[in-house]
Amino acid sequence: MDTSYIGHFLPKGLLEYFDITGIDELCFVKDRSVYFQISLEERNMILGDVDGTQYESKGFTEITLQDFLVRGKAVYLAIKRRRWRHKKRLVKLSETTFHL
Repeated sequence: MDTSYIGHFLPKGLLEYFDITGIDELCFVKDRSVYFQISLEERNMILGDVDGTQYESKGFTEITLQDFLVRGKAVYLAIKRRRWRHKKRLVKLSETTFHL
């Protein structure tokens, strides 16, 4: 699936940290309104001053955000953020931070 055009509809810089895993056109059952859901998954890289070789990815945490309308339809971003754990001390680094 070619997703290069979607970057124009997303917040600037988002695709530097996330990969698009799906784009779906869905419908709310209650009022039959159609909306788009764009699924994003954080790339397997640690950002900032943390030594990435000392941490490993241990699952995801997921949130859904509502973005601006596109052609009159609601847009939801289903975002999966990585959880990180130190390999030796088993200390969790819940998520990396980045600025958009």
